[in-house]
Amino acid sequence: MRFFGWATLVANIMLVVTGGAVRLTGSGLGCPTWPRCTDESFRPHGALDLHEAIEFGNRMLTFVLVAIAVATFAAAWRTGRRDLRRISVVLALGIPAQAVIGGITVLTDLNPWVVSFHLLCSMAIIGLAVVFLRRIDHPDPVRASGGLVGLAWVTFASAWVVLYIGTVVTGSGPHAGDAKAPRNGLDPLQVSQLHADSVFLFVGLTIGLLFALVATGASREARRAVAVLLVIELAQGAIGFVQYFTDLPEILVGFHMLGAALISAAVTWVLLTVVHTQPSPETAD
Repeated sequence: MRFFGWATLVANIMLVVTGGAVRLTGSGLGCPTWPRCTDESFRPHGALDLHEAIEFGNRMLTFVLVAIAVATFAAAWRTGRRDLRRISVVLALGIPAQAVIGGITVLTDLNPWVVSFHLLCSMAIIGLAVVFLRRIDHPDPVRASGGLVGLAWVTFASAWVVLYIGTVVTGSGPHAGDAKAPRNGLDPLQVSQLHADSVFLFVGLTIGLLFALVATGASREARRAVAVLLVIELAQGAIGFVQYFTDLPEILVGFHMLGAALISAAVTWVLLTVVHTQPSPETAD
């Protein structure tokens, strides 16, 4: 189960990375229609140019995700646990749902708002994969309550605000996925400033949560999860500032998208560990 859980998580993070490669290379309409690649065929014909190869390759990754989802569901079914079965079903259904949303992005000529929704759905699937992984070892989680839980939820919500505004920034910038794709019409400078402000809030909440966990003697796992999240945030923020002041080079934007996927995974892990946290053994003694 743990193997398939990690396979699901890694594969969906890779989908974000390859989807970013489609956008950053201008290959979003390498296959100009959907579900076919061209009006005549499901695959390109003749010699592939770079854009066709990248877009078609990204579409083929869907079949890898389907295979992993089926194997994960089969493994979950054999455990007899309803919680793992339910989560594996939702994870499996997320793959065709994402394929349809991806098709809509092509049919709408890469409308930036649809592209934004497409990416956010991947982020949600990544978070759910983390839930699946943690539920393997915690079959009957007991929910905690109190200020720490509230702070964890606020931190989680702020992460999703950051992720959403990040997609809006991308929708206003130069990386449209195709030379003729539309932009959302917002001022990139103003939206980027709003994104930076939301990041500062997110980082501040994360630091506050870490101090609160240490002060209350929370579990080692919870403290480690928040520390990992903070490191990812700082690295992601550094990449964001550098890419902004260097005119958004494709390679840095690609790493920034990878960082966004890691943020989704890490902040979900933080929420789960804090909601179900217990005092650390040394504190209890």
